[in-house]
Amino acid sequence: MVRHGQSAGNVARDLADAAGAAMIDIDHRDMDVPLSELGEAQARSLGHWFAAMPERERPEVVLASPYVRAVRTAELIGAGGQVRVDERLREREFGVLDRLTTLGIHERFPEQAEHRGILGKFYHRPPGGESWCDVILRLRSALDTISLHHADKRVLVVGHQVVVLCLRYILEGLTEAEVLAIDREADVANCGVTEYDFEPDCPDACRPTLKLYNFTAPLDIEGTPVTTAPDAKVAAE
Repeated sequence: MVRHGQSAGNVARDLADAAGAAMIDIDHRDMDVPLSELGEAQARSLGHWFAAMPERERPEVVLASPYVRAVRTAELIGAGGQVRVDERLREREFGVLDRLTTLGIHERFPEQAEHRGILGKFYHRPPGGESWCDVILRLRSALDTISLHHADKRVLVVGHQVVVLCLRYILEGLTEAEVLAIDREADVANCGVTEYDFEPDCPDACRPTLKLYNFTAPLDIEGTPVTTAPDAKVAAE
């Protein structure tokens, strides 16, 4: 699993926070936000790392969120040939809180800020948006499809920060407290790699084994800067 490269939305979010603004200034719909120039370089560096692998270890199937930044990241990585889009891998939807900074949420929707403080982001669903649980429900379906159609393949999923974290929750059987603790430790790096190994005859209910998490050495090797900012629409996370 790979988070997309740095996007123009990541950059806009940083500028909004630095300026103390209520809104993130970006012209695109969130699904149309492109990679930044650095994001493209990050994806290419990761692609070089995959290309240097022995063929028997490279991804054979590439699945991506339909968002432009994820598809472009997958294309630049170039592993596994054609990119297959799956809308269930899309970013978490924030509804009325979309594009608002933390300051903006407290100013415009103080009741939502209070509600989120009570429920926590795992369960809080903003109007028109999703909770982490909602994302997990659709990801369980996506994993069932992967198991059905690609059970004997090495699969690469290119998505978003919350997608990586929620997939960890499912694959490792984590609790709410455990996945949120991982989230608090650090943001998922742009083009950071999370890898699982799967042994079909494993006695532990065939549970995948985590091998890598937030692995950024492919970028470090080429001197490509590593970025870890939340997505533009996740300013309140």
